[in-house]
Amino acid sequence: MPGDELSHADESGAVRMVDVGSKPPARRRARARAFVRMSAGVTARLDDLPKGDVLTTAQLAGIMAAKRTAELIPLCHPLALSHVEVRLEVEEGGVAVEVSAETTAQTGVEMEALTAASIAALTVYDMVKAIDKEMVVEDVRLLEKTKEIVE
Repeated sequence: MPGDELSHADESGAVRMVDVGSKPPARRRARARAFVRMSAGVTARLDDLPKGDVLTTAQLAGIMAAKRTAELIPLCHPLALSHVEVRLEVEEGGVAVEVSAETTAQTGVEMEALTAASIAALTVYDMVKAIDKEMVVEDVRLLEKTKEIVE
């Protein structure tokens, strides 16, 4: 389909980092989500686990991951993030992770938001895996991305 070209591949199909040098800087924001499905008995114990404070540890892990996205995903541009917020909420059936990330740059910040959501969810998984062998990380997805041209 026209317009569906892969931006990370050149005309011959070789992998490349996208050149964003001619794009104007824009205020960019992205929101992402992940969910860690676990048993109700485990969600009730999240405040009292041997490894410590699950939600705070996962929140910090998500923020750290957003800041290191370009080191983890080979073709991502390093971005100066102006804001990252990682929220974790215990819900029926598990823990919801929602992340918002912001920057002013020539390229989007969705990979940083998705990376933060994924790593925060994996941190919850790591800290709880000893007591819930059926846990599942699911529904990692981009919720929104916006761009506002900076004058």
